[in-house]
Amino acid sequence: MIHQLLIGSAVIAVTVAVQAEMYNLFWHRFESVVLGCRRLLKRFANTGAIIIGVLYILLIHTLNVWIWASVFYFLGAFSTFEPSLYFSLVSFTTVGFGDITLGPDWRLLSGLTAANGFLSFGWSTAYMVELLRRTA
Repeated sequence: MIHQLLIGSAVIAVTVAVQAEMYNLFWHRFESVVLGCRRLLKRFANTGAIIIGVLYILLIHTLNVWIWASVFYFLGAFSTFEPSLYFSLVSFTTVGFGDITLGPDWRLLSGLTAANGFLSFGWSTAYMVELLRRTA
């Protein structure tokens, strides 16, 4: 049990670091994104900038899902990568279909994956609000 919690905590720390760094990177370049959209899209510049921001946030979530999927695969929780990726996506988004589950050796990680996703999406919402504020 402790082993699962330690691994899950380490993965959460990695995904938080990835998200924080990528948000910071985009934050410092967002003004140039808005200016570029104003040049190209005129009246729809803010919409274009927000679309770019949303797609960037989805990229970050995708990377986090792939990080979890890689952990599941390398731990041997799944024999191939596709179910690892699918399970990671379903757990991270907190959909939790239950058609694929982890065995008893790793099942605590599914809850940690969901908790990570829940916090990550909340953080993304706050980040998106700030991006919207900056386009005004």
